[in-house]
Formats: sequence, structure tokens, C-alpha cells
Amino acid sequence: MNELRGRIDERFVKACELMLECKGRIVVLGMGKSGHIGNKIAATLASTGTPAFFVHPAEASHGDMGMITQADIVLALSNSGSTPEIVTLLPLIKRLGITLISMTGNPQSPLAQAATVNLDAGVTQEACPLNLAPTSSTTACLVLGDALAIALLDARGFTAEDFAFSHPGGALGRRLLLKVEHVMHSGKELPQVPRGTSLSGALLEMSQKGLGMTVVIEPDGRLAGIFTDGDLRRALDREIDVRSTIIDQVMTEHGRTARPHMLAAEALKVMEDHKISALVVVDEQNHPLGALNMHDLLRAGVM
Repeated sequence: MNELRGRIDERFVKACELMLECKGRIVVLGMGKSGHIGNKIAATLASTGTPAFFVHPAEASHGDMGMITQADIVLALSNSGSTPEIVTLLPLIKRLGITLISMTGNPQSPLAQAATVNLDAGVTQEACPLNLAPTSSTTACLVLGDALAIALLDARGFTAEDFAFSHPGGALGRRLLLKVEHVMHSGKELPQVPRGTSLSGALLEMSQKGLGMTVVIEPDGRLAGIFTDGDLRRALDREIDVRSTIIDQVMTEHGRTARPHMLAAEALKVMEDHKISALVVVDEQNHPLGALNMHDLLRAGVM
């Protein structure tokens, strides 16, 4: 793989520039093992901000060539550079005026000679002891393909949030797209009691809502504090009378809060940093809108 470092040259830069300026999609072609690598390269390009898809060269000769437009760029993979199914398509690609980038192990091959830019993916020896099965050569193509994708990602200013939009079903997508408002309990689900409520009354509210906490509200509707299962344990350790004690005496004043548009992953970090299991969600005037706990984030797949 050290040999590949020298291949990141002016030809690589030219290929990146062509792909960056492409108004259509990157269409990746490859037969056999090169086809499997091409499929992966197309998927990586598409998920990192460069629209791309794979077309099987044999199918292209039987109708799928219609999937390729003049606005597209073809990225063709072939270790020998003379794969018949790809070479057959070269006159048509040229006739349509489609830009061709090749990735071959033979810069003198028909495919390399026909390309606007050829990326040298040649290797001195396959990892296969017979020097026959595509092993080192396919790895070299994969590395060059990933290098193209990452160079384009960087040039486009592609962000982690952009990546998340391409992966909404994955763990990263959930962490970067899911917001507090999507998982918080609000409305009638939000446990809340006014200042002056008895501790027993607050416990009843907690039991009914099942969040292991309750919000305590000021007379003007703003957040006064929060009372959690942890506060209850500490109160019982002090042998406080549940019936005669009011919530104001045992609640945590104000407490840590979150905003509805905050990422759920940010809320998780607040909980972890402060070793707490619940957060009150408030608006800009500090009026409680909802609440969430660790279990909510766990169910949402943020943890």
C-alpha cells in the first residue's frame, strides 16, 4: 500500500476536479471482483455527498446503458484494462461525450488509453500465492476509491450532519438527527406539581406519570426545581416525614435543563457529565415543556 501514496498525484487531483464539477452522477463500472469493489466505491461516494451508482457492464450492453447520461462521469475499474464487457462500451461512451475515468493495473491498456484520466492501481504481486486471484489488486482499487470519496467529501465541506442524513437508520443518524423534542414527555405525560405541594402529593404524581421524577413549578409557571428518585432516597436517609414535608424542602432548586431543539446526544452528554438520570426541557422563559430520562434515550437508540 506504500506504493499507492505516490499515486496521489496530478492525475488523482484531475480525477477529483472532474468528479467535483460533475453535474450528474458518478457511474461506476466493473466486472467480477472489480465489480464488487465498484459497488462499494459507488456506495461510499453516494453516502459522502457525491451522487453515484453502480452499473454492471454486461447489463449495460443490454439496455442499462440508458441509465447513463451525458452529464454523468463513468468510473471504470479493470485490473487488466482490457475486460471485454467494458471495452465494448468504450466507443459508445466516447460517442455520447461522457467523461471517462479509469482505474487499472495497466496504463497501456485499451481502457486506460481511452480514459480522460487513468488512475494507476497496479500491484507487483497478488497476495494469492498463485499470483492469480484478485487480492492485492482489488485492495488497491478499494483504497484509491476511498481516497477519491474522502477527497471529494473534504472539498465539498461535507459535515457529520450531512452524513447522518444519508444514514438515518444508523446509530450515527440517530445521534445527529434526533432532537430532545422527539423523545421528551410533554403535555399530560409531564409530571409536575406547584410549590408548596406535600412530598406525599409529589410522590403520587411521580407514581402516576412513571418517569421517576417530577417538575416543581413556580406560581408564574416557571421552573422552580426538580425532584427525582435520587432526591427521595436522600430524603429518606434524613428520616424526613413524607406526609408533613413540602416539596420545596427536598427538591433540587432549578436543576439541569435542556432545550427542545437540542440534539438528544447533547442531552445525554449533560446527563453523563453531571451524573444525573433526568432532564427538564424548558423554553427561553424557563417554562417547563417536557422531561426525558436515560431510559428514553436508550429506547431511542442514542446510547
